[in-house]
Order: sequence, then structure tokens, then C-alpha cells
Amino acid sequence: MDIIWENINKNMKKVEEFIERALKNKVDLILFPEMALTGFTMNINKLVLSEDEIIKWIRKNAKDNNINIGIGVAVKSDKMGSNKYIIMSREGKCLTKYTKIHPFSYSGEDDKYHKGDKILTCEIDGFKIAPFICYDLRFPEIFQIASKEAQIITIAANWPKEREKHWITLLKSRAIENQCYIIGINRMGIGNDLHYNGKSIFVSPDGDILNEISEKETLIIKELKIDMIRAVKEQFDIKKDRREDLYEAISNCNSILH
Repeated sequence: MDIIWENINKNMKKVEEFIERALKNKVDLILFPEMALTGFTMNINKLVLSEDEIIKWIRKNAKDNNINIGIGVAVKSDKMGSNKYIIMSREGKCLTKYTKIHPFSYSGEDDKYHKGDKILTCEIDGFKIAPFICYDLRFPEIFQIASKEAQIITIAANWPKEREKHWITLLKSRAIENQCYIIGINRMGIGNDLHYNGKSIFVSPDGDILNEISEKETLIIKELKIDMIRAVKEQFDIKKDRREDLYEAISNCNSILH
């Protein structure tokens, strides 16, 4: 999605058009990027819609179109903002309201937005799904926790072109490490003078990119099969060999030593 900078009304219209296209293509779940209604803004005063207003709008679109929707939104909360990912069921039930755990300190996001402290999962059509947001991708520990339950992990982003290599490499790594589907949903276009080039991808539990990589504003559709995750884990289940008690002990020991 080419997010129009800080223009909520135009971006809402664009989201609705994407949903209509998805409906015609019999899509079950449509996913949008981080801060899809504003772009990656640090101007909290531009967040004019409340969380309740945004949820009401998402719910209406989900129910009217009989489609599950995941979308990144920024909302004002106290004197700061919250960078959230909301997943709404086709029946209009809010399944998750995830808050970004790792605000991007290099842009000052940590001074403007609250830090989340929960990993959330929800279930859609037999798949357990966990959403993360952009900079979260660089912190593998939370993916290990999420993938204990989730068969799909989504990462909605405003990831600039200059760090494209990291985007692709880390998405593939997280899929291989966690033996689950990883979906990277990135924006494209220009926002606040930064160039974004999309390159949204579906990655299989084996680390294979499943779609043609595009730098255009487009709807990318893939069918995911839960049997593939079962097959990968039956052949080579990494999770059973993790030594989490040891990792925790080493971490605690290092904390004491420092």
C-alpha cells in the first residue's frame, strides 16, 4: 500500500478499495501495513481518530464484506500515541489489539509512543496468528515465544528501501528459526521524505519466498496450508531441543555480573 502521508480520510478510502478487491478474489484474511492510515508519523496531533472510532470502522468493513482484517493503526493515548495492530474477524469480533513492543528509538518513536508488553495470538480458520510490527523483526526472542502457539506470524511495517536487504533476510530467518509461516506486510511510496519499496512477502516454514516480489501497490494473494507446518516439524522439530531454562539462567547470570 502506498500510504498517503498523514491523510487519514484518503487512506481509509484506499483501505476500503483494497478490501473490495480482496472480496472479489475470495480472500479470507487481508493484512495492511503498519500505521496504514497515517504513515510512520511522529506527530501525535495528527492522530485525530480515537481507537473506538477506528475499531468501529474496521468492524463495519469486516462484517459488510465478510472478511477478516488485520491493519496497523496509530492512536492517541494520554499525551503519547500507541502503535497498534488490530485483527478483526469477519463476524466483527476484535481478535487482537497488539501494541508494538519495540518502538523505533532511532526515529524517536520511543519518546512519542507507548511500549507494548504483551505477545498476542488469535485464531482464524484453524490458524493461530501472532502479529508483530516493523522493528520487532530484529528481536528474535519474541518470535520464539509466539511460535509456541502461532502457525502464522505477521510483521506489518514501514521499512525503508535502504534497509531492504535486512527486511528480506530477517523475514526468512524468522521463518526458518520458528518453523512457521512469516508474512511481511510493508508499505511503498514516499513518506516524510523516506522511500519505501514494499517487497511484501510470504515465507514458508522452510524459508522459501512464496510470491513474486513487487515494488508496486498491489494485492498479493497466497493460499497457506497448515499441513506444511506439521510436515516440517515432523521431519525436523527444532523446538524440542531448545534449552530455555539454560538460556534464562545465563541471562540472569549475565545481569548479575554486569
